[in-house]
Amino acid sequence: MIQVSPEKNPGASVLAGLYIILDPSVCTDRPLVDVLKLSATAGAKIFQYRNKTASMNAAYTEALPLRKVSQELGVLFIVNDRCDLALAVDADGVHLGQGDLPIHLARKVMGPDKLIGISTHNREQVIAATAGQPDYLGFGPIFTPGSKLDHDPVVGIVGLKAIRQLTPLPIFAIGGITLNNAEDVIRAGANGVAVISAVLKASDVAQAVNDFVLRLSTPGAPTS
Repeated sequence: MIQVSPEKNPGASVLAGLYIILDPSVCTDRPLVDVLKLSATAGAKIFQYRNKTASMNAAYTEALPLRKVSQELGVLFIVNDRCDLALAVDADGVHLGQGDLPIHLARKVMGPDKLIGISTHNREQVIAATAGQPDYLGFGPIFTPGSKLDHDPVVGIVGLKAIRQLTPLPIFAIGGITLNNAEDVIRAGANGVAVISAVLKASDVAQAVNDFVLRLSTPGAPTS
């Protein structure tokens, strides 16, 4: 597993807890910058910018202010899919899907000091991704996602427990995670939870984030 020095990438060791995905297609009633500010102030430490439909120019225009604010607030900022965009805004890293650039090529593009995460959905993908030595894995959907219709099969808590034994890497569980089930996910072996709708669609973003941070900071013992 690649260990990223905090001196090279401040905050990179915080690969646990709440991971917020900033997607403009989900957050239509408020600026993403406001969501980032409110969430970071409430205790969130990791953010990912995801826009599956924007042109490179539009995505750059949208991501750059998010990156600047993340630097000011001292939180991690990851870009979904696009290594070129991640480098253009000097993000802390990139998060790859199964159809994106292979990790060994992404590492050449990104360099040794940037974070790389990979989305996984089953046992085989977890094993293959771990062999490529990313910094963390996304795994899911654990439950039915609230923001994605064309998702992979739901794996459930049982699926998460099963793959926890296959990798030493930090795992962020994703898919339908709410405040009510977040502790179950952590007890099943996840290091953190990635959320979209649970924060972006919350009537009070700061309160939602604060509730997640408190819930995740005091999880119960892992289930067997």
